[in-house]
Amino acid sequence: MGRQIARVLVWVTFFVVLGARLAWQPGRQDLPRFGRPRGDEATFGQFDGGRRGRRGPTPTVEPAAPIPADLRRLEIEVTAADADRLREYHWNGWNRGGPTTERPQVRVTVREGGIVHSNVALQPKGSAGSFRPFDDKPALTLNFHKFEKGREFHGLRKLSLNNSVQDPTFIHEILCRELYTAAGVPAPVADHVTVLLNGRDLGLYVLTEGWGKPFVRRHFPDDGGNLYDGGFVQDIDGELTVASGDDEEDHAALQRLIRAVADPEPAGRWERLGRVLDVDRFLTLLALDVLTCNWDGYCLNRNNYRVFHDRSTDRMVFLPHGMDQMFGTGRRMDPESDILPSPRGAVAHAVLATAEGRRGYLDRLKQLRTTVFREEILTNRVVQVAARIRPTLAAYHPSWATHHDFEVADLIDRIGRRVRSVDEQLANPPEPPAFGPDGTLALGRWESRGGGQGGRATAGRGEVDGIPVLVLRTTDGPGSGSWRTRLVLDPGRYRFEGRVRLQGAAGVAAAGLRASGYRFQQVLEPGADWQSARFRLVIDQPWSAVELVAEFGGDEGRAEFDERSLRLVREE
Repeated sequence: MGRQIARVLVWVTFFVVLGARLAWQPGRQDLPRFGRPRGDEATFGQFDGGRRGRRGPTPTVEPAAPIPADLRRLEIEVTAADADRLREYHWNGWNRGGPTTERPQVRVTVREGGIVHSNVALQPKGSAGSFRPFDDKPALTLNFHKFEKGREFHGLRKLSLNNSVQDPTFIHEILCRELYTAAGVPAPVADHVTVLLNGRDLGLYVLTEGWGKPFVRRHFPDDGGNLYDGGFVQDIDGELTVASGDDEEDHAALQRLIRAVADPEPAGRWERLGRVLDVDRFLTLLALDVLTCNWDGYCLNRNNYRVFHDRSTDRMVFLPHGMDQMFGTGRRMDPESDILPSPRGAVAHAVLATAEGRRGYLDRLKQLRTTVFREEILTNRVVQVAARIRPTLAAYHPSWATHHDFEVADLIDRIGRRVRSVDEQLANPPEPPAFGPDGTLALGRWESRGGGQGGRATAGRGEVDGIPVLVLRTTDGPGSGSWRTRLVLDPGRYRFEGRVRLQGAAGVAAAGLRASGYRFQQVLEPGADWQSARFRLVIDQPWSAVELVAEFGGDEGRAEFDERSLRLVREE
């Protein structure tokens, strides 16, 4: 009965919040990417959004009421000396080309109910977005098999405890792992637990199954092939490590895939890929990454993946990992994002560079939309999971449950928006525009997007000396805003250009042109006169979706973009 009441409360809250969202929909925050200089590019640290800076502590509280017994509760005990070792570790994966700190491993005791597991291996977990220090709410990995071979925890030899700091619903991992597995791309299982670390109650966690032979054995007829960990934002030619395999020194299958992808000869590329890659599963992975807005997976960001050599077929299989920023919560995608991907993963790029791959991708997208990617299936599962964990959140603090209701309603809303956007795009697939005889294309269909960092950003249209302008204005502190248009481009070199005037700027302010996902190549400073802005981009793959951005950010000021001057020039 309690679960039924919780389920009803979630649905009631959903409709209340949805009504509020329809009545008031603020613009998404989208701070300009001024963080790192390139060449003579200026640096504006205050617009970096703090992504790599210090974070405040993750909220934790002592429970206000008894914790429900339906979720497993893990008590982890670490010795004082080992706790000091864990405190000293801080993730430094951004140190490209330099040494990275090895994650320390310590022996701990894990209690669950009346069961005590000693000599369990523990390591800190997490990277750019999810790492938290030992005295905060750390993500952790527990290996029950490491020091006592064959030992399991409810059928799992190794597991991760994810702090879910990038997913306030605590649902993305469970929902999407089930979705990918149902579509034929297996992912480890996930569940919820509560965690105490040396007596400190850290609250709700997402428990995920560890990678290794037990997982492989459930999904493949031969578990002896190498299972590679993709690491942090690197492709298959990076320093991949082997998580399991009968011969960890045998990388012949991976090397064959690397050579097939790197082969510059387009003729026969699809056939060559098909001999070394499970292309059927890969098309499903690619389609699901786009459907779920999985911007931080392999296909779109070369991150959060495993790749397995299936010796029964002698092909490589890509598997998803780390799905906590889904359905438009990441920095690069929203529920209305294009279904034509701009992949960063080399294998995805190679697949979509072929006519067969592009056709297969679209066909798979349509198939999945009618089978597993259905709004009612996904949202019903969201409500079901939310109802299960809501009593636990309420036991910690009633406000946690109320806040979670709003996050769940937002997730349901984003799923619905994504489904509708996909359907609209499938019904009206975009085509590359026709450039004029002089190689230019006048740009239109501009849409405004506001943002802010403590201030306001407003957008509007106007006219200055008979010139139609797109206006961006910030007041009352730092903020940003942009005008954007989307189009599909064929391979080639392009120049995005136009005239900009930056006025009334107080403090730090800048404006310019760019493509979404990239920083300015040229930053315009305040001045009374019109200035020429430009951004060059290279498209090396057919059928590439591009979002062009006219942007302004600053403490206070106004930018005007001459709408008639904004154009795209094909240079070759």
